[in-house]
Amino acid sequence: MRIIGLDPGLQHTGWGIIDQDGSRLSFVAAGRISSIASQPLAERLVEIHTGLVAVIDAHQPDTAAVEETFVNKNPTSTLKLGVARGVALLTPALHKLKVYEYPANLIKKSVVGAGHAGKEQVQMMVRVLLPASQAESPDAADALAVAICHAHHMGTLNRWGAKDFREALR
Repeated sequence: MRIIGLDPGLQHTGWGIIDQDGSRLSFVAAGRISSIASQPLAERLVEIHTGLVAVIDAHQPDTAAVEETFVNKNPTSTLKLGVARGVALLTPALHKLKVYEYPANLIKKSVVGAGHAGKEQVQMMVRVLLPASQAESPDAADALAVAICHAHHMGTLNRWGAKDFREALR
């Protein structure tokens, strides 16, 4: 199974693609899509969408996993992150991919073992788990972490017949 992980952001949206064969994970590609801060919001969202379409078309993932938005102290920043996240959810769905969502703490716990791990710890563990990865940016490393988290949880979700981890816990 090929998984695309997405770390949404208005300035930078990270993406990472891995292949899963049983318990074996292998790095495929990673990067980030950046929007121009001086552009109107709608144009920035188009840039993110267009970039994600190109990545999905090039790598043909089977499923997508997206990091959930955390609430920020600044409501304007939270709202802008939310609309970027909307594009990150919509674009793979338009490509008929099943889209899963994971909270940041679960992603960190799945990859590092601690839900409050720092970005540096996440980047280091992504390099350990995917030695071939060359995630140059923290956004790409975070996106790979999202994909790794999904790979770790996918088997359980399938066995339980759950749509997402919240349903599995009920």
